[in-house]
Amino acid sequence: MMAAAKGDMRSFEALVVRHQTPLLNFFRRSGVYTDAEDLVQQTFVRLYRYRERYSPRAKFTTFLYLLARQVRVDEVRKRIRAKVLRERLMADEGVEEPVSTEAPYDGLADDLQAALCKLSNAHREVVVLGVLQELPYAEVAEITGVPVGTVKSRMFHALKALRRILGDERIDK
Repeated sequence: MMAAAKGDMRSFEALVVRHQTPLLNFFRRSGVYTDAEDLVQQTFVRLYRYRERYSPRAKFTTFLYLLARQVRVDEVRKRIRAKVLRERLMADEGVEEPVSTEAPYDGLADDLQAALCKLSNAHREVVVLGVLQELPYAEVAEITGVPVGTVKSRMFHALKALRRILGDERIDK
């Protein structure tokens, strides 16, 4: 990343190649299905824009997942605004919006993906980052902006909820 920050495009390309699949998995496991590739691209665009401001105070992946998390938050906010606008327009016209209950396949077992979707955002986030992305608790804490103890607590409760949802006592970190 330091070479990319200085303008070395080959280094930046190497970062993209190395991290695009883990980022795609992060978004899909976070509940983003159809637009996961777009969010990965937005994350790398944002990384490119911030490349000159990058300072190696933490691991590069921490910085990257912080960007990815913010891209996801921005996308959720954008969708909420669009949904409110769409609902207002449809209410004015008296039209009902069709509802789709089908979730595209993202590589996780259907029952696990469904169980993840039942968790709160905070619990799903620590499971996705800590278990599925295999990041250490300290890095998850830095990305989510909460203390390590809170990450551990959320992980404990999230895994307990997943065991209950799946009816399987074998789920452990």
